[in-house]
Amino acid sequence: MKALRLIREDGATAPTLVLQEVPKPTLIPGHIIVKVHASAIHPSDIMNYKGGFPYTTYPRTPGRDFAGTVVEGPSNRIGEEVYGTSGSTIAFTVDGYQAEYCLVPEDVVAPKPKTLSFAQAACIGVPFTTAALVLRKAHTKKEDVVLVTGANGAVGSAVVQLGKSMGCRVLSATRSDRDDVNTASDPELNAIDKLTGGKGVDVVADTVGLPAITQAAVNKLAFGGRLSFIAAPKSGDTGLKIDMQSFYRQEKSLVGCNTLKYSVEEFAEEMKGLTARFEEGSLEGAKAGVWTEVKLEDAVQAYEKASQPRAGKFVIVMN
Repeated sequence: MKALRLIREDGATAPTLVLQEVPKPTLIPGHIIVKVHASAIHPSDIMNYKGGFPYTTYPRTPGRDFAGTVVEGPSNRIGEEVYGTSGSTIAFTVDGYQAEYCLVPEDVVAPKPKTLSFAQAACIGVPFTTAALVLRKAHTKKEDVVLVTGANGAVGSAVVQLGKSMGCRVLSATRSDRDDVNTASDPELNAIDKLTGGKGVDVVADTVGLPAITQAAVNKLAFGGRLSFIAAPKSGDTGLKIDMQSFYRQEKSLVGCNTLKYSVEEFAEEMKGLTARFEEGSLEGAKAGVWTEVKLEDAVQAYEKASQPRAGKFVIVMN
């Protein structure tokens, strides 16, 4: 079968991504073999491609999210359409999903939402499980005012959908006038004062991780406000200043969210819940044109393109 492979000769050089012919996996007890129909290229996949995770072992098939059909396993599961995501191991210390077939434990996949295509479903895992974690860590509840930085990104747009489906008032912050707050023209996020009548926001879901934006968002927290963030600069200034008096008197809090600290089994349970919400219509898959579909044969070039600033989103689609 064909599979993408990350090859690294030594730790001093970056990995090389190639398309290779490799043996099709052999079924073992407690597992299933899935014919992969689609697998997204996420920012964390790109970071892995660049050698950004020191614990990744090589050679390794990348790909943290997938959608496909069960072709080997228990007889009652043959033909089942499934999707899945990664945790702390898949695509890092065991092979990921960017291959024609993958071998996975039975309990790490979820039924694919009937309302989504394979390509749409393959883009759900990392963004939506991360978004769910961000909102959960911030103890988000109905009627909270939630500010989402990077609301046009994969995780940010997932936070927007999940927040609205919970009954929150969601404010989107991007570098565009089309959203509630334009972080380019309003870096201090002063528009929030008018949007909230000066009260501030209950929750900040920070998906950008730029200290200046995060700092501005901290300053817009309401009484009891919570800021949950998923990223930080890889180098340079990573500092964040808080006013201790404001934080203890106003009972504010900050929390970091690292999805790589969670198991694939935990996220599989999350995705089973997401399936129901997509099928009932409270959540929607990506609209046409948001993700660029590429063939497995063109995936190496897609990784190269995806590594460039503002290159867009890519999903690998296989027959």
